[in-house]
Amino acid sequence: MNLASLVDGHPAEGRALHDASGWHTWGDVRRRARAVRDGLVALGVHPGDRVGIAWPTSVDFVVGYLGVLAAGAVAVPLNPNSPAAEFERELAVVQPAVVLAGGAAVDAAVAAATAASVVVPGGTPGTPVTWEELSRPAGHREPSPGAAASTEGEAPAPDLLAALDRQDDDPAVLLFTSGTAGSPKAAILTHGNLVSNLRQMLAAPGEIFRSDDVALAAVPLFHIFGLNVALGLALITGGAVVLEERFDPEESLRLARDLGVTTLAGVPVMFAAWVKVAAASAAAAASAGGDGAGEPPRPLVAVRRAVSGAAALEPEVARRFEEFFGVPVWQGYGLTEASPAVATSLGTGRNRPGSVGRPLPGVEIRLVDDEGDDVLEGDPGEIWVRGPNVFAGYWRDSEATAAVRSDDGWLRTGDVGVVGDDGDLFVVDRQKDLVIVSGFNVFPAEVEKVVSGMEGVTEAVVVGRPDSDTGEAVEVVVVTSPGAVVTEDDVRSYCLARLARYKCPTTVRFVSELPRGLVGKALRRALRGDPG
Repeated sequence: MNLASLVDGHPAEGRALHDASGWHTWGDVRRRARAVRDGLVALGVHPGDRVGIAWPTSVDFVVGYLGVLAAGAVAVPLNPNSPAAEFERELAVVQPAVVLAGGAAVDAAVAAATAASVVVPGGTPGTPVTWEELSRPAGHREPSPGAAASTEGEAPAPDLLAALDRQDDDPAVLLFTSGTAGSPKAAILTHGNLVSNLRQMLAAPGEIFRSDDVALAAVPLFHIFGLNVALGLALITGGAVVLEERFDPEESLRLARDLGVTTLAGVPVMFAAWVKVAAASAAAAASAGGDGAGEPPRPLVAVRRAVSGAAALEPEVARRFEEFFGVPVWQGYGLTEASPAVATSLGTGRNRPGSVGRPLPGVEIRLVDDEGDDVLEGDPGEIWVRGPNVFAGYWRDSEATAAVRSDDGWLRTGDVGVVGDDGDLFVVDRQKDLVIVSGFNVFPAEVEKVVSGMEGVTEAVVVGRPDSDTGEAVEVVVVTSPGAVVTEDDVRSYCLARLARYKCPTTVRFVSELPRGLVGKALRRALRGDPG
């Protein structure tokens, strides 16, 4: 089946998506997505072709995403805040036929997509069609030749998307990820992977999302957590989603209050920011002589579920969130290559610090030692995952795929876990090299390659540093050539022109030489100050 076809069963007048332009119904969304589907076909897009989507979190992103899938093409969500150099690298990998770009991404995407048609709001010289024309609802123009039709051969009703049928193993999405081995790659998520994971989440105890729920999606939709959790659960259930283009803790609390949000799906940095807002409000009330400083603020009075994912949530943040808002935060574990959800504490009845609960229905987990054997009960081991949600591999990179996916379907996550006496999973460690900034994976090799390309830099090593706002921050340790003058501002500016902002170093440290191991490899643990 085609993932996009999930939306055809929802009531045409039912609330679907809310952004800065207001509420949009499922009928509105389907009509616009169908127009995008027809427009892409008219531009020569065929099933299996890649279409980049560099767009902020908005209704336009969702309309473009569904239209791409409905045409049988493969959606490639891209960070809309990336500089042109990063767009160039990623587009070179996936070779899209068309790129849809909006917001801050327009100029960089147009500059980078030299081999693809680019569709942007208002159009630019050389672009084939404007976004407004491409997404104009059915009824305003004739369907394009070759557009999908109903099974009877007649044009479908104008408020139905009628997506082109796809097989479960057909690619639906390519998502760039730091992966579990090496620099960023495009992970292939099939229609079967994504739909299976949605069904697995819905089958877990605890009712993670219902058709009458209103979710707040203040997470980027180019990230798998935003794409197939915050958005995907609404696509399959017909629930509603409030889309916030850029996370702002005070604005998101206002939206939750005004729009009746019932479900929060966020990353740890978001929950920490909400705690800061609540703590400041409580302190202000106390200093003003108020007597309600300890009561939960009203903005989240309608929220029945709060789920944190993408990175580990600090127990103190979870405790204070529940203290201020009266809502417990349930944790989950997943990764891009698993579409993403693997396990959740929701439904276990045990919301304990550090626990990510039980595997979702239909997901298998093993804890494995260095020899590939199952560890003894109670011992830590690398988490291996298997199920229909596990990705098909990395785009045109069989070597990288073989490194993380076994012949019998097990995904080697690189994370270390232990199972408690009651069967709950605890994630106790992960790849030491990986840096997680606001829930986004940053693989040091990518940043090191960029910094090492600077004139006057001979070596660069990246490590993660604790950060109260983002969980971790990127630090780069630099060795310069004799006589070279390279400043911290030089390194930051160079990176900002070539990398997404979250990958750029927050701090730059200059050293005369790097600590090395017996084989001459730079010792990251020594640079981090780790013992051993």
